[in-house]
Amino acid sequence: MNKVNRISSSVLLALAMMGSSQASPWDISKDAPINIDDPMVRIQAGMSTDRSPNPPAPGSYGMQSDGSFKHPVATPESHDSHPFAGQLDYWDTNSYIKNMKVEAYYPIQVEPFHTWQNIVDFDGKRYLYQYVRGDLKIFDITNPKKVELLLTKGHTWGPEGGGEPVNPFPEGEMMGAASIQWSDVRQNYVMVQAYEIRRFGLLRDKYRQPDKVEAIRKSPHLKGFKVYEMKGPMPQDWTLLAERTTDILNPDAPVGEQQGSGVRDIPAYYGDGIMYVAAAPDKRYGLTEYPNDLYSAGYQAWDMSDPANPRLLDMLSVPGQIIGDPEHEAVYRADARVGNRTSWMGARMALFLPHKDSRYGYAAMGGLGFYVVDISDPSNMQVVGNLKFPPNIAGTEGDFIDVSQVEETGLVYFSGYPLNEDCYEPYKNIHIIDVSDPTNPVEKGVMPRPKPPADAAFTDFCQRRGSFGPKRTGAYHQPGVAKQGILPFNFYNAGLQVFDVSNPEKPQISAYFVPPFAPDKVASYAMGNLSHAVYVEYDRNLFWLFTNHGFYALSSPVLGEPSFSAPKTPWPPRP
Repeated sequence: MNKVNRISSSVLLALAMMGSSQASPWDISKDAPINIDDPMVRIQAGMSTDRSPNPPAPGSYGMQSDGSFKHPVATPESHDSHPFAGQLDYWDTNSYIKNMKVEAYYPIQVEPFHTWQNIVDFDGKRYLYQYVRGDLKIFDITNPKKVELLLTKGHTWGPEGGGEPVNPFPEGEMMGAASIQWSDVRQNYVMVQAYEIRRFGLLRDKYRQPDKVEAIRKSPHLKGFKVYEMKGPMPQDWTLLAERTTDILNPDAPVGEQQGSGVRDIPAYYGDGIMYVAAAPDKRYGLTEYPNDLYSAGYQAWDMSDPANPRLLDMLSVPGQIIGDPEHEAVYRADARVGNRTSWMGARMALFLPHKDSRYGYAAMGGLGFYVVDISDPSNMQVVGNLKFPPNIAGTEGDFIDVSQVEETGLVYFSGYPLNEDCYEPYKNIHIIDVSDPTNPVEKGVMPRPKPPADAAFTDFCQRRGSFGPKRTGAYHQPGVAKQGILPFNFYNAGLQVFDVSNPEKPQISAYFVPPFAPDKVASYAMGNLSHAVYVEYDRNLFWLFTNHGFYALSSPVLGEPSFSAPKTPWPPRP
């Protein structure tokens, strides 16, 4: 095992990424000349010649005679459409369903590309937060069949785009990816919000846009996280308890001078105790090829026993992340991805834990692979096992790990997700990994590829247009307890696909809901990102599927009989 680098504890989206059919104002041609001013980007780019993948040769991928689709071996990162022979020339407005029921549909768009969700209960009512940075909506979902919109901040998207914001956040403020838990210390719910640097809508290519790189280095907002006490469901009921920068070398640096990425995606926060976040603390963590990102994030552990006074415990990285460190640079140079100007390297999400008191956390590090981390001493996190995968570009190679089955089966499910549309990249498998021996994780296979029903006008979901591939099975914290034997993956243009893993040797798809495309409700450049998230109420046996034209409440026998009454016990749980 390579030595892990650490630093002592003593020391996107405001504008949305536009899609395939309309150029974004922040776009820049790949043919534009290389123009690098930033020293760290210059060092990273100088470690290899430009080995960006060439567009695949015509006929090397596409529909096969048996009705299947052959993916390209490798492709450049692209925001353009890439139609192929046999692809539909229209947006499919049919829906497809198996072993599932649509209980309700709400044509309300917070944002069509990506949103986060949380559920929390107050005074016998259940509230859903759907949000992304400057856009937030709060819903009363106590009766899932009669959802009420209570608050809008920011945009409401529709066929003409985002329109003018309503009730906007103050400058420098937002709703960051959040975890909400009960605090015994505060005797209230506590919410930790991630404050991450903005990339989409600002930077397209760090190798050609030095002014945008500089703007990110000097982002005019917190790079870190904020902690709020929640005395009620609405923002006026929230009190700021603390804010911290993840720039741990300069913890007192003011906004605009803080270094690093801030906290990426949802914090792994389980209430009073230890919180784990994905973060690059400074610009040295810059060994990543991805053109839209300056940072290769590792992991920080924070003591949250007093939510008003978070304390840093440790910073963990894996070899191949840090500029200026000979070991890291050697590992990076030896990686087959170096020079491809495409691969995401480092963490996107925090450590994945089966429960609050887990001894091991599981890390998805993009092109750097899968890691098992011993967190029995959170002030001294240790990598004990890892698993590498061959390059799979474009797209994100390792973003998510489902750990809901690991204590029963010893198996976790590791996946990336597509970034190019029209299947213009290798397929993103969901890898089945046996971690029974944490020091020697072993891949046992991959999950089956979703297939269209026989009555569809296509034989492979690639033909349906847009993005196709796995995203996630939900958030870190979802009401109730995850159900053994099922994995509900959002699958972009294939909607919600529920995998039966009760027999891990023979996983199969037991239920699905594939929503329609809705050209009359969605801006043309956002059409391809059909569904982007699933959130599960395991205590009321309901799926919530979030799409670019609204969201759906779904039930299925694989979950059990749904409840449409107020929850019997509050979520998050209280003692």
